[in-house]
Amino acid sequence: MYTPYDVPPSALIKKVAEKLHEFPHIKVPEWTKYVKTGVHRERLPLQSGWWYLRVASVLYQVYMRGPIGLGHLRKIYGGRKDRGSRPERKVNAAGKIIRTALKQLEEAGLLIKTVNGRKISSKGQSFLNKVATELAEELNIK
Repeated sequence: MYTPYDVPPSALIKKVAEKLHEFPHIKVPEWTKYVKTGVHRERLPLQSGWWYLRVASVLYQVYMRGPIGLGHLRKIYGGRKDRGSRPERKVNAAGKIIRTALKQLEEAGLLIKTVNGRKISSKGQSFLNKVATELAEELNIK
C-alpha cells in the first residue's frame, strides 16, 4: 500500500484529476469559461481540463497540510503580480475557484469541514491511497 507521500505529486495530481471525472458531484461550473485564476494572471487557463486539475490539486493540498482554510489555500495558489515599472507584489489567488472546489469535494465525501478548516475524510484518504498505489505500480516504485 502506497500513500501520496511515496509518489511524485505532479503525476499523482494528473491521475487524481482523471479519476475525479467519475464523481457525479464534481462538475465544471458554467462560469469557468470566463474566469482567470487570480489577479496575477493575464489570461484564462489554456488547458481543457484545468478545473479537474485544480480540484485534484486542492484535494492533494488538504491531504498534505490539513486542516487548512480558504485563506491559506489562496496564498498557496497565488503568485507575483506584474505592476508595470513598480516592483512585483505577492497576491492571493481567486477565492471563488477554491471555495467551489472545496464545496464539491465535501459533497463528494472526500473532505470534512471542521472548526480549524477542511481536512481529508477517511473516504478521501482511501481514494488518494488507492490512486497512489496504482501510480506506484505504473511507475515501478518499490
